[in-house]
Amino acid sequence: MALPYFYMERVEKGTGVIFLEENTSRHIVQVLRMEAGEKLSLTDGLGNLHTAEIIQVHKKSTGVKILSSVYHPQSSPKITIAISLVKNVARFEWFLEKATEIGVGEIIPLICERTEKHHFRLDRMKGILVSAMLQSQQYWLPVLLNPVLLSANIPSFEYPQKFIAHCDEAGKHSISELHQEQTNVLMLIGPEGDFTKKEIELALAHGFLPVTLGNTRLRTETAGIVAVTLLRHI
Repeated sequence: MALPYFYMERVEKGTGVIFLEENTSRHIVQVLRMEAGEKLSLTDGLGNLHTAEIIQVHKKSTGVKILSSVYHPQSSPKITIAISLVKNVARFEWFLEKATEIGVGEIIPLICERTEKHHFRLDRMKGILVSAMLQSQQYWLPVLLNPVLLSANIPSFEYPQKFIAHCDEAGKHSISELHQEQTNVLMLIGPEGDFTKKEIELALAHGFLPVTLGNTRLRTETAGIVAVTLLRHI
C-alpha cells in the first residue's frame, strides 16, 4: 500500500527531526489519524522523494525523520505553456490542475492585447499545482511565473522550439510535423478572441512556428490542455 504523500518546499536532510507545516500536520493528525512510528512520503517538487517516519505528532507541527531519499529526473522534453489569463478564474485554475496532471514543466501566464479583466493570486495558484502534483503522484512541481506582458516579452523567450497556436488558417502545421523529440518547447496560447494580428506577426518574427491544435475552435484553457497533451504524447 502506498504511503501518504505530502509536499514540503525545503527538506533539510541530516538535520534530525523535521517539522511539517500546519496544514500538512493537521491533515496527518485529524484526517489520517496517523501516529508516531508510522511512515509517509515527502517531495520537495524538485524530483526528490523522501521516506520519513513520524517522531512527534502535533496538529500544528508534526515532527518526522528522513529514513531514505530517491531522486527522480525530470521528464524530457520540458514543456512550457505561455497562456493568456482568462476572465473566469475558475477556468484558469482548471487548466493549472489538469496541465500539472498531464506533465507540464512550466506555465507563464500572459497578458495579451485582448486579455480581459483578470485576477491572479500566485499563492493560491501554486497551491493548486501542489495538490495536482500530489494527486497524480509526481515528483516535479511545475514552475509558475507571475503574469507577463506578451508584447514586451516575446523577444526574450529563448527555447529550442517555439510554437504559437492561433486561429488564422494560413500556413499552420500540425505539432507532430514540427516538434523534435527530446527538445524543450514553448507554446503560446492566446486569449478568447485570439491573438491580434500584430502579436502574431511579432511572434513569427522572433522564430515562433504557427501550429494547429485541431479542427475546432477551442477555449483558451482547453487549448492549453490540448497543447500539453499533444506535446507530451507525440
